[in-house]
Amino acid sequence: MARRVALAVDLGASSGRVVAGAFDGRLLELEEIHRFENAPVGMGGQLVWDVVRLWQEVVVGLRAAALKHPNAIATVGVDAWGVDFSLLGTDDALLANPVCYRDARTRGMVAVAEKTMTREEIFAATGLQFMEINSLYQLLAMQQRQSSVLAAGDRLLMIPDIFHWLLSGQRSNERTNASTSQCYDPQKNTWAFDMLARFGLPRRVFGEIAEPGTRVGPLRPEVAAETGLVGVQVVLPATHDTASAIAAVPAPEPPCARPDWCYVSLGTWALVGAELDRPLVTPQCLSLNFTNEGGVGGTTRLLKNVCGLWLVQQCRASWMRAGKKWTWDQLTALAAEAPPLITLIDPSHASLMAPDDMPEAIRSLARAKGEPVPESTAAVVRTALESVAAAVRRTLEELDVLLGRRVSRIHLVGGGVQNPILCQMIADATNRPVLAGPVEATAIGNLLVQLLAKDGVVDLREVRSVVRDSFEIVRYEPRNHVQWDKRLAGTEAAGLAARFDL
Repeated sequence: MARRVALAVDLGASSGRVVAGAFDGRLLELEEIHRFENAPVGMGGQLVWDVVRLWQEVVVGLRAAALKHPNAIATVGVDAWGVDFSLLGTDDALLANPVCYRDARTRGMVAVAEKTMTREEIFAATGLQFMEINSLYQLLAMQQRQSSVLAAGDRLLMIPDIFHWLLSGQRSNERTNASTSQCYDPQKNTWAFDMLARFGLPRRVFGEIAEPGTRVGPLRPEVAAETGLVGVQVVLPATHDTASAIAAVPAPEPPCARPDWCYVSLGTWALVGAELDRPLVTPQCLSLNFTNEGGVGGTTRLLKNVCGLWLVQQCRASWMRAGKKWTWDQLTALAAEAPPLITLIDPSHASLMAPDDMPEAIRSLARAKGEPVPESTAAVVRTALESVAAAVRRTLEELDVLLGRRVSRIHLVGGGVQNPILCQMIADATNRPVLAGPVEATAIGNLLVQLLAKDGVVDLREVRSVVRDSFEIVRYEPRNHVQWDKRLAGTEAAGLAARFDL
């Protein structure tokens, strides 16, 4: 059959790209068309995303794709991170740049919310992990400041929704990204309107929920003319980047209540969890602060967010500012030579959220926790990587409790696949085999949902069959778990077992 081409616009918190996927009915081939930097910008006392510049970069990528694949491109879809949003006015104008989740406006807002509803009530309504960055607390911060943007808002659009509106002129709220907001009820598959009413948030801004694979409509005429993309349809992928990545996990088993495999989507964040056939909204889930987010094909991603490669990314940025131009490979090589398991910290500690100097922040946290202070570059990177592996171990032990079984293997996807030392650390720390790949899981999941959706319905088995046929997976066996067990003393699992009478 003739090859069909789709375009994935994949927006991340540090970079974005436009990727073309050519599909012949069995194999998918990827081609990165355009890559660009992304970072929040300080403006008017807030940290915001520069939507205008990002849109300009997307248009550059679409135009380049049209030149490379003339008359072959059928669809385009956008994925991005969760929780952040902006609002459209009644005149269909974007009222403000989206505020970045790392902005300080949400500090203390979880406690503010609990004056209106208890954690138990909020969790029962949303099933979501409590994090100050969630959209709910961003909205409450706007409400507290009597935001004119919120007052004038007619429709809330998450980050991918904004770009689908820019592409097509159509407003949409796709389920997987909506599910990250803590404004969505995963059991009813709609916005948590009763909870939102108790908080006094305007019902009007929350639109109908759309599923991955939904066809939104054609490109705006002016976008088609500017890019040269004629006859191209906008199709919603799983617009949350992790949901797209998990769709591309090459597991053969169908979703169920107690899966034998788990995933780690490893990039700036490490999202650790399991794919279920229904939400798990229980007191144990609340106690362990896990979240129920939407997945492709009506699935639920039961997971917890822990810090991923953010620490190393920000260390490198600090060193670059000081004139030390380390490459990623050089930093990984340095870490490999450093002594193992000397210093471990909590990579998700609040002090590491957005420090001015990440290496010094890591040293300060180690000092405060009574851990050996990593002085050298190699020791700092080793500390960061091993701390991520330890956090993954701890989170998987919690996941085992929730599932009532020990999952036997880890599917690791995302940029972290390219760091073999970290992949081996995770296998050793967890004492479970790691199947690493595909690297480009987010773009792959995005593209295959576009290419294989039928009337808005996606068959995950079909998607994953294509992934297994098209991309290489590397297996890492545990080989040093005894040393990790001694270093961590195995307290997490024992403590959890006692806590829940397991």
